[in-house]
Amino acid sequence: MKWIEFFCSRAVTLCFLGIGFLVFSILFLTAGGNLSLYLVCASSFWILVFAWLFFTWLTANSRLKRLEKLIEQMDRPYLLGELLPPPTTVTERGYFEIMKAISHSAIGLTEQASSDKEDYMDYVESWIHEIKTPLTTCSLILENGSSPEKLRQELKQAENLTDTILYYARLRSAEKDIAISSFNLSEAADEAIQSQMSLLIAARISIEQQGSLSVFSDKKAVVFILKQLLINCAKYCPHSHLIIKCSQRTLSVSDNGPGIPDYELPRVTERGFTGKNGRTSPTSTGMGLYIVSELCKKLGIELQIDSMEGVGTSISLSFPDDAKQTITKL
Repeated sequence: MKWIEFFCSRAVTLCFLGIGFLVFSILFLTAGGNLSLYLVCASSFWILVFAWLFFTWLTANSRLKRLEKLIEQMDRPYLLGELLPPPTTVTERGYFEIMKAISHSAIGLTEQASSDKEDYMDYVESWIHEIKTPLTTCSLILENGSSPEKLRQELKQAENLTDTILYYARLRSAEKDIAISSFNLSEAADEAIQSQMSLLIAARISIEQQGSLSVFSDKKAVVFILKQLLINCAKYCPHSHLIIKCSQRTLSVSDNGPGIPDYELPRVTERGFTGKNGRTSPTSTGMGLYIVSELCKKLGIELQIDSMEGVGTSISLSFPDDAKQTITKL
């Protein structure tokens, strides 16, 4: 800290001291005070003032240099708020509390970003291993001249894995990709079913569609959500009957598969959770329902999962009443 900067920062205090000294001088000399005594008092006063300024500057400059040195030694400067020396004045205490609050916020955001990055890298690594399976199978099918239908199934699995990681990567900035429009849920269901037809046939899934309903949402994202539900059904509920029903602003997808145990139901939308049924499937990543859940939050869709072990599972998507409510929830 330069001396002139510190001097200017004390300008108001010095002005009041100067005014006080001027008033004292007028009163003292008007009252007929001794001139020599006045000069001694005046000299002593200004010596004390400048001594106070000098030592205050030395103290402040020393503390500032310690802080600068501390910052230089830190590889994470946002932690400075946790290492600040105790405040010595009321004003410093106010700044101290503000810095502590900012530091705590920065630490929380940094830890969350670090955690998200680690989760993302873990999933990417897992996805790389997952994508190898259908690609390797495709190579073997081509070498052995196996059924083209089997090749289509493996290519569809690779496509589904690619769609999943793309939507996962977009979750943080999903608002930028959202396009709200009016569309019919039965048409979105038809599109999802057609895209997964080979997997559904291979798993011997029969599908029944009931009702028709127009909603305001992002059709592309809703189709992806329905695809994930169909993929899960093909994975975990082979030979089952699937009912897709549209009514009262709600689309439900119900099956008569093995169901989900009660103790697992609260966790099925957690990132990376596979559960008992998922552990028996070599292609389970535990990311499908997590991404579905996050997309539903982004779109203002209420997701509800009901299941009974040995009976089946029903997943309901409840949509906002109109476009205004959908956009408000984003």
